[in-house]
Amino acid sequence: MPDTKREQVLSVRDLDITFKTTAGPVHAIRGVNIDLYKGETVALVGESGSGKSVTMKAAMGILAQNAKVNSGSIQFSYHHADGSPETVDLLQKDKKWIRRHINGKRIAMVFQDPMTSLDPTMTIGKQIMEGMLWHFKMPKAEAYQKALRLLEEVGITDAEKRMKSYPHQLSGGMRQRVVIAIALSCDPDLLICDEPTTALDVTIQAKILELIRSIQKERGISVIYITHDLGVVAKVADYVDVMYAGKIVETGTIDEIFYDPRHPYTWGLLSAMPDLDTADERLYTIPGSPPNLLHEKAGDAFAPRNKYALEIDDEIDPPMFKISDTHFAATWLLDPRAPKVEMPPELKDRVARMSAEAKKIEEAE
Repeated sequence: MPDTKREQVLSVRDLDITFKTTAGPVHAIRGVNIDLYKGETVALVGESGSGKSVTMKAAMGILAQNAKVNSGSIQFSYHHADGSPETVDLLQKDKKWIRRHINGKRIAMVFQDPMTSLDPTMTIGKQIMEGMLWHFKMPKAEAYQKALRLLEEVGITDAEKRMKSYPHQLSGGMRQRVVIAIALSCDPDLLICDEPTTALDVTIQAKILELIRSIQKERGISVIYITHDLGVVAKVADYVDVMYAGKIVETGTIDEIFYDPRHPYTWGLLSAMPDLDTADERLYTIPGSPPNLLHEKAGDAFAPRNKYALEIDDEIDPPMFKISDTHFAATWLLDPRAPKVEMPPELKDRVARMSAEAKKIEEAE
């Protein structure tokens, strides 16, 4: 039962996408469902190539030319300036309409590498003002003042001076702050952050995450994080969708995914997180490599890398099994007929440590 008090912003249903390549069709997204509500954060987690960015690019209307959407819908709900509500299926709209009404204005994206998002020939100020002038026909002086305020909001000191700077004159962390300022310039309802901290060092990373969080709280916007780093997820998300080979294999609240993970792939991702207190000398890695989606195999795509795989995994793709109202996982291990398999003992210890640490932090606050 959907919660009536929560206002749905995005609803992705049965999204299925194939890419035409010279080697043959690549079935990159296979029946993806995602729900996002106002003011909440969903993290899409998985290794490179699992389909996280493709799913969000479909929503932004920026899929590559060779992509074909086979089926599905992406319902996006927003309010017009006069307050009247509207829900559109973004897959039914053409690129021109999306560019005019959605991109930057209602859904904004922060990409991985700020250098590829910024125009090296334009000053920072011009780039922040551009969206406001285009979408809202705002007077230049007003846009300039708003751009200054945005730079201050994202923690850039000496904003006046920075307005005249070019991207190459700023550090990586500053450039990413500028990209966030540009993303916020038109007051979007939804912010998509595609690995927003990968190119930055750890201390700057924490600051950028903190910044996005505080802006989200202040403005009540919804956020989707695309990341392979569960450490990042722990700091920012309310809900987590774990993706593998173009499918969501586990979905739940942040606590369910971290403290009660049920899919062997999620176990692998959690085990691969660096941890100072572990007794292991070496960092755990999931055996094998992600599947080549050119050659689709029958059954569960994760089976070849899963030491707990059952015979049925090679024949039939598992459905989503319900664990709680918010927690589902696609693994045959959850079938009542399957043998009882517990998560690896070293991961159990780690989960217990994480849980104790979280309690300590809560008590300290």
